[in-house]
Amino acid sequence: MDDIKIICCALAVTAGTGHKIRGRNTIIFIYNCFGGTHSSSLASAIHLKKLPADRIPTTEEILGTDYFNKLNSKDRGKIIYRGTDEEGNKVFTIGRGTSKILIPCLKDLITLLHNEFKLTEKIIFSNMSPTVPFSMSVGGFFSRGLGIDFIGVPLLVLGAKKAYMQIVDIVNRTKEAAKVSDGPVLVLTNTHDNVKTK
Repeated sequence: MDDIKIICCALAVTAGTGHKIRGRNTIIFIYNCFGGTHSSSLASAIHLKKLPADRIPTTEEILGTDYFNKLNSKDRGKIIYRGTDEEGNKVFTIGRGTSKILIPCLKDLITLLHNEFKLTEKIIFSNMSPTVPFSMSVGGFFSRGLGIDFIGVPLLVLGAKKAYMQIVDIVNRTKEAAKVSDGPVLVLTNTHDNVKTK
């Protein structure tokens, strides 16, 4: 419960009082997955144009992505700032772990803050977990869970390349959904049925 309170306070501070860019309200994007260190790291980097959107990156580019395979279990639940996009929108990531209540809790809190304090930023949660292939899950377990990088890292890279264009697709659809959403908070589950698979 203390962790949730800390997260909620951090999000409230992040939201501020309604920052505007060129006469419009900005958007806060929060990409989320189990650990916040693999698919969410790739998604945030694609969003911020630190990784290409028209090709699969090299192994070096993947491993050089901010926070990729760098976070561990103690970092779950932390909202990590990744940068500001070309339209002035802030991009964050969060690792949910196995929690099924974290995102609904944050959604309700954000709605409350908007109603009570007249906040104007729109906040978008985009779930990246449906893009994660088996090789990335196993690689993450070996590397982050067991500390066996010589097995885990190659599997992570293999999984990242396999999932990459799916992640690009979700990032693009997340941006489009944010433009047409009217509410203060939008939660995109990006379920398997809506994710292009190859």
